[in-house]
Amino acid sequence: MTKHELILDYIDRLPVGTKISVRQIAKDLDVSEGTAYRAIKEAEVQGFVSTIERVGTVRIEKKQKENIERLTFAEVVNIVDGHVLGGKEGLHKTLNKFVIGAMKLEAMMRYVDAGSLLIVGNRDQAHKLSLQHGAAVLITGGFDTNDDVKQLADQLALPIISSSYDTFTVASLINRAIYDRLIKKEIVMVEDILKPLSETAVLRQTDTVETWHRFTETYGDTRFAVVDDQMRIVGIVTSKDIIGHGEQVTIDKVMTKNPITTSPRVSVASAAQLMVWEGIELLPVVDNYKKLVGVLSRQDVIKALQYMQKQPQMGETFTNLIMSNFREEKEAESVVYRGRVLPQMTNQIGTVASGVMTTIMVEAACNALRQLRKGDMIPQNITIYFLKAIQMESEITVVPQVLDISRRFGKAEVSVYHEGQIVGKAMITTQIFDR
Repeated sequence: MTKHELILDYIDRLPVGTKISVRQIAKDLDVSEGTAYRAIKEAEVQGFVSTIERVGTVRIEKKQKENIERLTFAEVVNIVDGHVLGGKEGLHKTLNKFVIGAMKLEAMMRYVDAGSLLIVGNRDQAHKLSLQHGAAVLITGGFDTNDDVKQLADQLALPIISSSYDTFTVASLINRAIYDRLIKKEIVMVEDILKPLSETAVLRQTDTVETWHRFTETYGDTRFAVVDDQMRIVGIVTSKDIIGHGEQVTIDKVMTKNPITTSPRVSVASAAQLMVWEGIELLPVVDNYKKLVGVLSRQDVIKALQYMQKQPQMGETFTNLIMSNFREEKEAESVVYRGRVLPQMTNQIGTVASGVMTTIMVEAACNALRQLRKGDMIPQNITIYFLKAIQMESEITVVPQVLDISRRFGKAEVSVYHEGQIVGKAMITTQIFDR
């Protein structure tokens, strides 16, 4: 185990809420402060520590997929550019909901319960009562609170945070952060579906073809990752590699070296595209040190993509928001899309933004291809011509036409009209993944 990995393992075993110091870790583990600093930053990327201005770095509970939308108070501090007045020991805790204290005190307390966050101005009594109800406090407008409230926050390990933003801005920032996480929750990552190392059969370079035959009978598979003594990926061996070789030939002589790998934090859609493009059936998943953490098979990817199609969309992406302004209409034997260019869809001179127009054309093309071939479409090549500027409030008609479609690829042409004149045209090719 490297020093970097040793530090990460040490941090991971610290109790939630522990303050982490570069100097202290360097001293405890007898490493340089530079090594300790880099490991702490890696732990922050992995999501089990959080750094807060004027507070320091705190060990927090790593988010699981099912509660990814729940924010810790440490994250709230960073979101609202706040500073902590008291209760620093509770920054690792998560909030269940937030309450805006724009009402009389008695009415306000009916909505405040343990695990919530009260957003309120300079009302000291409300701050105190909220803490007594088990809720943290976020004071807006840059106001302070009295020393009694700060002492109570420290005793209860419930953060009391001050932000210079007003109540509306603070609520909007927190709501936006939660909303973004709802979208992320629906994006299945490789780490969510990979077969972990504990369930994965791997071969060593010194194993023989005879071992491969034994593994195929035991595990019912023909593809295996090959690792060295440090569990770093060095190759892949499949039935094609084995053909024509004797039982005692070692795996390092027949394996495919330097295999294509992926990271746990890559989306399943990206991994699927890579597997189809490269024509591979088994994709090793490695960490930053090329150590194997699991494998991904094409069957795993197909199941995950099927699962994703059954899930309700909990948060709208920009694509959803743009296309929600367009209505689908049947015209002859094709489908066209009609909608108005809203102010939010324009650039600084009042004409439709190129990115918005590209999104509309791509979505129209993909929808047309889906009419003929069910599956997920990932654009591979887009050629667009913006022929005329389209003004704000203009009504446009988007007409997609499928030119060619096969099992793996589709090609469509999209034309955009305004008042009967063509104003834009695109040629789009996509890669198709079966659902």
